[in-house]
Amino acid sequence: MTRLGRPLAALAVASLAMVLAACGSGGGGGAQASDVVIGFVPGTTSDPFFKAMQIGAEQEAKKEGVKLLWQGSGAEYSPQAQLPFVDGVLAQSPSALVLVPTDPDSLQASVTKAQAKQIPVLCVDTTVTDQGYLSSFITGDNVAGGKQAADTLAGQIGGKGKVFVMLSSPTTTTNVQRLQGFSDELKAKYPDVQIVGQAYSKSQPATATSAINTALLSNPDLAGIFAIDGTSGTGAVAALQNRNLVGKVKLVGYDAYKTQVNDLKSGVYTALIAQQPVEEGRLAVQYAVAKVTGKGADQIKKDVVIPTVVMTKDNLAETEKNTYAE
Repeated sequence: MTRLGRPLAALAVASLAMVLAACGSGGGGGAQASDVVIGFVPGTTSDPFFKAMQIGAEQEAKKEGVKLLWQGSGAEYSPQAQLPFVDGVLAQSPSALVLVPTDPDSLQASVTKAQAKQIPVLCVDTTVTDQGYLSSFITGDNVAGGKQAADTLAGQIGGKGKVFVMLSSPTTTTNVQRLQGFSDELKAKYPDVQIVGQAYSKSQPATATSAINTALLSNPDLAGIFAIDGTSGTGAVAALQNRNLVGKVKLVGYDAYKTQVNDLKSGVYTALIAQQPVEEGRLAVQYAVAKVTGKGADQIKKDVVIPTVVMTKDNLAETEKNTYAE
């Protein structure tokens, strides 16, 4: 090789290295939509909330012309059930990862793995402890939703009495924030309403039913229940129906499954706090594609909080449209 050839060759190698680095940077932009694969791991695949989220994600993926890799556990809502699916998706090196962490600490390592592979990460509904690497976090207004539940339930029980809270997890960020909003609002406005207990179902309705049965036995004068997520609500409905307490114990639930809305119409639920899972899934895919391709990347918001809606039997004419898509 000539002396002139050596620097030219070195320059060519350096240029190629720069191109490869840009292609592997996960967010450097320039990728074609047809080459984009969005990995999306929900909390579970069986919950109607996440089924509705999947509809929104699939609609947006089709619109954008990208491939959606939707994978998750159909079993319980837990890190143990979710992590193998996250690892499986990461092993396929998607263009971006959309994640619904079932625990903020347990799923942090998954974000770190994605970062090491230069795969952009977005969180939806729930998040991880360290959000520094996230391109975006999209969720409902959980603190406000908890406050709405407190105001509604307190009003329905006359501003006094014992209430019980049914959750799916002690650490999932949505549960923590909803409980915070609920308990803070009661303390601030309704000193005569007492939270007498709480339990965790891991999104298993049967577990919620058992826990609420125990709470009803311990507190025969229980006035109300706040079911902090959809599957806890399903378990609460069964407990009240089995004990002939429908209408006697006020039940405010979170989410708006079609079955829940039907139970609201029949008086089993006294109110529902509805989210917008279709919009969450749609926006997550839109942002993920923008991050990878660079098109519209300047429109990505780091934090997106979507309002919740209180549904009651009295306002269904205006709010029934918030029933989750199936």
